[in-house]
Amino acid sequence: MTSKATTPEEYIQEAPEERQEALKKLRKTIQQNLPKGFEEGMQYGMIGYYVPHSVYPAGYHCKPEEPLPFMSFASQKNSVNLYHSGIYANKKLHDWFVNEYPKHVKTKLDMGKSCVRFKKVEHIPYDLIAELVQKMSMEEWISIYEENIKR
Repeated sequence: MTSKATTPEEYIQEAPEERQEALKKLRKTIQQNLPKGFEEGMQYGMIGYYVPHSVYPAGYHCKPEEPLPFMSFASQKNSVNLYHSGIYANKKLHDWFVNEYPKHVKTKLDMGKSCVRFKKVEHIPYDLIAELVQKMSMEEWISIYEENIKR
């Protein structure tokens, strides 16, 4: 479900009422733990965190006019989804997250390549997400991204 919201606040206000507090808390968790340099805004119809063009002028290789995406979250039809490009691009980070998840949440991990789906907002592990967000600097993300697009 892509939103036409132009600000994160507007996006959260458009979400179902029963998800708004969880989305606000998720946003605050990310903002408080996001490494220096990343910016927040709307990207691909979601609240996104990205490397600004002022730091990485080339932008995203698939769509250079877009800043380089790093992570985002969205309220989808059946879940709240967290997208983290580092989990997809860095096996060590992926394995860490998969191993830590059961220590924070009793339900089975529902995960795609870079997407973690939370069917119930009460299962969102904010502490684990805070740790995840801190684990990759902007410089590390750019380096991993550039290495992967060369392949």
